[in-house]
Amino acid sequence: MHFVKLIEIIKKRRETLQVTQEMLADISGVGLRTLKAFESGKGNPTAETLIKLADALGLELTLQVKSKAE
Repeated sequence: MHFVKLIEIIKKRRETLQVTQEMLADISGVGLRTLKAFESGKGNPTAETLIKLADALGLELTLQVKSKAE
């Protein structure tokens, strides 16, 4: 999944749940500045940050590993 798509999913879920950025930052333990940067496409969140946001929003992150064909 592309990073831009991930941003869209998290932001849309937050808005669907009617959770403000401030509320999500508080619930997830992610800094408000970090969350705002992420949602504006300027941040580069760690896997830990993504997991915290996903958990707070009731989402699940999965990792897909692709290998090159030999």
